[in-house]
Amino acid sequence: MAKRQKPHIRDEDYAITAKGSRRRIAAPELPYRPPRPRRAPPGIGVIGCGGIIASHLRAYRKAGYPVIALTDLDLKKAEAVRKRFAPGATVCRSAEELLDRTDVGVVDIATHPGPRVTLMQQAIARGKHVLSQKPFVEDLAVGRRLVAKARRKGVCLAVNQNGRWAPHVGYARAAIAAGVLGDVMAVDLSVHWDHNWCAGTPFDRIRHLALYDFGIHWFDMIHCYLREQRPQTVFAAVTKSRTQRTRPPLLAEAVIRFPRAQASLLLRADTRWGPQDRTVIVGTRGTLVSEGRDLNHQKVTLYLEDGIARPKLATRWFDDGFDGTMSELLCAIEERREPSNSAADNLKSLALCFAAMASADQGEPASVRQIASGAVVRHD
Repeated sequence: MAKRQKPHIRDEDYAITAKGSRRRIAAPELPYRPPRPRRAPPGIGVIGCGGIIASHLRAYRKAGYPVIALTDLDLKKAEAVRKRFAPGATVCRSAEELLDRTDVGVVDIATHPGPRVTLMQQAIARGKHVLSQKPFVEDLAVGRRLVAKARRKGVCLAVNQNGRWAPHVGYARAAIAAGVLGDVMAVDLSVHWDHNWCAGTPFDRIRHLALYDFGIHWFDMIHCYLREQRPQTVFAAVTKSRTQRTRPPLLAEAVIRFPRAQASLLLRADTRWGPQDRTVIVGTRGTLVSEGRDLNHQKVTLYLEDGIARPKLATRWFDDGFDGTMSELLCAIEERREPSNSAADNLKSLALCFAAMASADQGEPASVRQIASGAVVRHD
């Protein structure tokens, strides 16, 4: 009787060496760049002229979008911004004055979350389309009411989730939509950067600075990558590092469970040297990896059965991501549809974010469905 042979175990079976073809193949051409309206867009008014508005206005100027009015509580600041980025615009003495202008059709509201809700309500009541700064709201119930008001008024309410149009994120979204990766089963995001610049600023008062104010970008990415599945629970934790200078913890992590997938997020915001940003999306037909030294410099690699593809992507997150949020809103207005970055869609991303904060506070997993029924963010 022949002796039974033991199966041969290869290095690749243990994942000691990589499986699959190492042959270089052409990367799929995918629509990762922002859309463009076909007709002249309505006039844009800007409320809030803080530091981030420079990225908004540089992107609008490059795209040729008409910024015709600006305002801020500090009118000197608004005038300085106007001179630098929108010399043809008018500085209004108040938000009410700007909102009353009939030539303003879209309002970019870039204030902190507190006063933004009232400003959005006022803009919607006047029939203006709105682009809200992120995070959209501090209370999901308030967000739902704003969405309902906008729909009744027949205007678009969008959120400035500009990370969606970072080139590597846009390409990943397009690859998933085109079926290049098959069904997504795992998403792992890790961000190592230095967020100590927030010390002594208003951001220092945000209790969940890492998970909420900055982390919402990555929760939004997870929602986009796994939008075909309904999230179930989030388990999260935050910790202060020994060397951080901010009040809120700068080390944060979250694991999100889906019916047929899992996502993880690491935010290490006290990384003084060697910053890194890495994304790994694993699907049934391939894996996408994006990595780089920061948010603007990313290289994407596709690992597929036929080989390895490395698309060459133009644009950067800053400032092209801000072009993406406004361009998508303008296209939606022109085409009489809801924008893909609508407030209604963003509430799903915020539910993940709020569940993570609840879990970090409670020390146990939080149900996304329960959180989605209503949650408030505490700042102190």
